[in-house]
Amino acid sequence: MQAIIVGGGIAGPMTAMALQRVGIPASVFESHGEAEPDHASYFTVSANGLEALRQIGALEPVLAAGFPTRRNVLWNHRGRRLASLSLDSSLPGSPVARTIKRSGLARILQDEARRRGIAIHFGHRLAGADIDAGGRAVAHFVDGGQQTADVLIGADGIHSIVRQAIDPNVPPARYVGLTNFGGVTRGAAGGIEPEAWHLIFGKEAFFGYQATPSGDVVWFVNLPRAAITAAERAATDAEAWKRELSALFAGDTGPAVDLINAGQLELAADNTHDLGRVPVWSRGPLIIIGDAAHAPAPTSGQGASMALEDAIVLARTLRDEGSPTAAFGAYERERRARVERVVAWGARGSSDKAPGAFGRVVRDLMLPLLFRFLVTNRSVKWMYDHRVSLDAAAAGVAPG
Repeated sequence: MQAIIVGGGIAGPMTAMALQRVGIPASVFESHGEAEPDHASYFTVSANGLEALRQIGALEPVLAAGFPTRRNVLWNHRGRRLASLSLDSSLPGSPVARTIKRSGLARILQDEARRRGIAIHFGHRLAGADIDAGGRAVAHFVDGGQQTADVLIGADGIHSIVRQAIDPNVPPARYVGLTNFGGVTRGAAGGIEPEAWHLIFGKEAFFGYQATPSGDVVWFVNLPRAAITAAERAATDAEAWKRELSALFAGDTGPAVDLINAGQLELAADNTHDLGRVPVWSRGPLIIIGDAAHAPAPTSGQGASMALEDAIVLARTLRDEGSPTAAFGAYERERRARVERVVAWGARGSSDKAPGAFGRVVRDLMLPLLFRFLVTNRSVKWMYDHRVSLDAAAAGVAPG
C-alpha cells in the first residue's frame, strides 16, 4: 500500500511518520513552502497530543522547543479571578502541556519527517482529487501534474479541497465571529504567575497572556467582529492594529494595554473558523483528517492534539484492516464521537468571550460556580487523559 498526503502542516508530516512506523510509505504534498518557525502565534499542545507524538518517537524535540503550561486562569475585566483549570493529565508519567508556535511545531514535524526519509514536496497546490477506473486515488495539482496512490489522505486544513472531492455538498467552514491577533512583549514577565495562560474576559474583547521561561510574555487577542477582509488587512499596518487593540482594553483591569503597546505584533487579523459535523469523512480511497474533518475553535485548546491523535489511529487501522474502506470505517468509529465532542466544547467557549453588558454580569456570577461544580479538573480529564496507540491492544486505554 502507498499513500499520498495532501497538506504539510501538522497533520500531514505526523501522519506520514505514523504510516512509516507501520510499514506504509507515504509522500506529502504541501501548497506552500517550508513552515517558518517564527511565524504566527502560540498555542498549547496538551498531554494527549504529546503522547501521540511519543508513539512515533517525535516527542522530545517538541518538548525542547516549547515551554510548560499547567493551567488556565480566568479573570474578568475588573481584575477578579474567576477560576483556574488544570491542563495536566492525571495519568502517571504524562508530559506537561507545552506552549509552542503553531508554525514551530509544523517545522519540527516537517524536519523530522524528512530526516526519516519521507519526501515532502513543497509548492504543490491541489486542484482536485478523484478515483481512477482501478479504484486508486488520483491527486491533480494546479501545475498540471498528478499523483496516483492506493490511499489519498486530506490533511489540508479547514478549507480542504479533499473534503470537497469526497462530498461536494459538505457544509463549509463556519466563521465563529472572532478575529485573532498575537504578539510578544520582551522582558515583561516579572510578577506574572508562570506556567499558566491568564485569560481575561474584557468588556470589548478577550485577552490571553503567558510568561515564558526566558522572561518574555506572549499574548493574544480574540476580537468579536465581522470577518476581516483581505482589503482591510492589506490597508492596516501593525501599529494601526496595535492602537485598535490597545483601545479595546483601555477600561479594563490587567496588563493588556501595557503588553500590547510595548509588544511586537506577530499575527494580525486572522479570522477564526470551525467545522461542525462533517457527515462524510471518506469515499473510496479518499479520507480527511485533522482540521479538514473536524476543526474546533481555538478555545478548545485541542485542534493540534486532535490531528496528532488522528494520525496514530489512521495508521493503525490502515495496517490492521483488510482494505482502505474497512480501515476508514474503523477509524471513523473510533474518532467521530470524540472529535465532535471537542468541537462542541470549543464552540461553547467561543460564545462566552464577548456576551455584552448583561451577559458579563451573568457570566461573572455563574463562571465561578460553573468551574467549581461542573467544569472541574476531573470533568475535563476526558480530553487530557485520552490515549491513542499504534498497538491495537493498548488503544483507547483511557476514557474519552
